[in-house]
Parts: sequence; structure tokens; C-alpha cells
Amino acid sequence: MKPTLIIGGGIVGLFSAYFLQKEGIEVQIIDKDDLQDNCSTGNAGMIVPSPIIPLAAPGMISKGFSWMFSSKSPFYIHPRLDYKLLRWCMLFFRAANEGQVKKSIPYLKNLSLMSKALYQEFRQDHPESAIALAEKGLMMIYQTASVEKEEIEFAHLARTYGLDVDILTPSDIQKIEPNQEVKARGGILFPGDAHLDPGALYGFLKRYLEQKGVKFSYNTQVTGFEKKNGAVQAVLTDKGKIEAEKVLLCGGSWSGELASLLGFSLPMMGGKGYSFLQENRPEIMQATILTESKVAVSPYGNQIRFGGTMEIAGTNQSININRVKGIFESIKRYYPEFEAKFPQKNEIWKGLRPCSPDGLPYIGFAPGYSNVLVGSGHSMMGISLAPGTGKILAELHQQKDSSMEIKGFEVGRFH
Repeated sequence: MKPTLIIGGGIVGLFSAYFLQKEGIEVQIIDKDDLQDNCSTGNAGMIVPSPIIPLAAPGMISKGFSWMFSSKSPFYIHPRLDYKLLRWCMLFFRAANEGQVKKSIPYLKNLSLMSKALYQEFRQDHPESAIALAEKGLMMIYQTASVEKEEIEFAHLARTYGLDVDILTPSDIQKIEPNQEVKARGGILFPGDAHLDPGALYGFLKRYLEQKGVKFSYNTQVTGFEKKNGAVQAVLTDKGKIEAEKVLLCGGSWSGELASLLGFSLPMMGGKGYSFLQENRPEIMQATILTESKVAVSPYGNQIRFGGTMEIAGTNQSININRVKGIFESIKRYYPEFEAKFPQKNEIWKGLRPCSPDGLPYIGFAPGYSNVLVGSGHSMMGISLAPGTGKILAELHQQKDSSMEIKGFEVGRFH
């Protein structure tokens, strides 16, 4: 019996393997790297039904232009002559309208809620996983009147879609963070959100899958596909040919290149983010977004992770130290008493978030293929949406009805 091949060993690939092996499917994961450190291991680890508005939202265009001129800004597209980038930007601008955002919201919300429920099940089924899932909500704090207006409008919108939201005064915020002064005009709390330790989750899942007989092919580069009558027969790699029953493309920011080898279009750009750990002193209690800086704050007891920026960089993985400085400088602006130390270069994590132009992931069958499925393009919400995506891909693989409507995630929508 030929295995199902999953190309890409990030969190979406691992959760797809997790649900497939539950169905008794033989699974092999191929990845071009050693899977020690990737986009799934050093992010903020947020499980967030609250961000129901996709990255391609109307305000992002005007903000994007103003941010283009700052090397420390939260969002940056390096202007360069690159057809793939120009096409991606054109599709992004086309998607950044209210009509498209309204269509997108129910899909993102439903997939987020499904994923959160699956995380709760996962913790119950695997108490030994030690993933530090903390269901304490997510707080968004702001310092300016303009962002306050945006956040309160968003809070009202979230309520209309059935999400719990609390609007906070500065004294409310101080009660949530009793250990130090927080400089904020106000905030929003989404009590239904959660966060976890992404490195612990990733490490546990990998070990668990290996114990369950899932085969991993590390440092293996896909070079092509053997195709016949609308199906992939084998995946060609620099280590030889691997025959396949079915193929799942979960290659993150490299999924566009894999799609082009199969002859279909999957517009994708890597959105580079950075993070670093600090001693949590004085202790910050609450997972938080510093909204003006777009910096995520994830506490894990004695340690805390600060992360952010969205640098549309293709697949360039170099570290831009100015962008790290932008994250670091925001800490003292919001938490003036926090004992922050600028990280050494080897302490800075970087990862490429796979960004589709409309901010929605690609989930479903590849156009023109009966045995190729795609799960990619989750942008900043890979950890948050991975269990739901993996479960849906396993259902499609097994020709079962999908747990939710997935038309908005159609793989060939830009074909």
C-alpha cells in the first residue's frame, strides 16, 4: 500500500498527519529542513477566534503606505521588481474591500472556533503533552484616540458575530496586570481566546506521530511530480522518487512553488515575523496585543515571548535587526517597569508566515487533481487554525462530509 505524502512538516502538516493516522492511514511527511526550528515553533502561540477580519482589510492599504517609510514599522513590503510580488500586491489590493471582508468573516470565525474546540479535546486526550494551554482570553491595549476608535468599532463588530467582548478602562487593565504599571488609554478583552507554548506543542506532536508510525523524511527537497490522468503517482525529490496514494501540500510559504510544479497558481508570500523570550519580570499575567505596534505578548510563567512585524519578504530568511528593535522598543512604551534586555542575535527567532493575498487560507482539493489536497496560507494564524485545517483535510481525504463550509478557502480561487 502506498502512503499518503504530506509535503511540509509545519504545524498544519503535523495536525493533518495526526487526524489521518487516527483514520488508520499510512502517512509520510517530507520536509526540506530538519524540523528543529520553523514558523510553528517560535510564534506567539495564540488560539484566537477574535481576529475575524483578514489581513487584507481596507485600512491596511493606507496604513501600509505610511509604514513603508519606517524600518521599525509593524507591516512592510520591500519594493522590488518581482512579478510574483506585483501580482500578490494587486490581488491584495483587490481583496481589501468591505464586501470581501464581510464574506470572509464567517469562514475565519467558524474555523477558529472549531480549532479551539479541537485544542480542548487534544489537551483532554493528551494530558502529558504539557502544551501550557491557558484559556485566559486575549487583551488588546491601545494608547491613541484613533486606534481606540478602531478597536471599539471592531469590538462591536465581533459582538454582532456572537463573540464575547469586554471594553476595558485603564483601571480595568491595571487590575488584570497588578504587578506593574501599564500605559494604556484603554483596551478590549476577548475572554474566549487562549494561548499555548508553540514549541512544546510542536515537539509533542512530532514525537507522538513518530511513535504512531508516521515516517518523517527530513532535509528532502521536492523537485517535481509524476502525474497521470489528473492524479499524482509519485513525488520526485533530491533523495529519489516516493510513490504516493494521495498528496497533501502543507508547505507554508513555499506552497506556491510546489503548486507551480503541479501547474496551478497559488499566490503566496512569506510574511516574516520575529520573536524573542525574556525573563517575565515583573510578571505580566495576560496574553496581550500592543495594538499600535502590532506586538504580541505571550506569558508562560517565568518566561514571556514578545513577537511581531509582518515583513512581506518572499522566502528571504535573513534577520532585519531594525524590525526586532521596533518590537523591543514597544515593550517600555506600554510596560515602563518591565526589565527588558535586548536579545542577542542567536536568541532572535524568525519565521515566514504563509500569506495569501485575501488573508484566507487555502483548504481543499487542488484544481485539476483528484488526489492532491492543499492546506496552506494561514498567515499569522497557523497555530490557531491548524487543528481545524488538519481535520478538514483528513475528512476530504476520506471522502467524508466536511465539518464546516469551506467554499471561502477554495484552492483555485485565483487560478
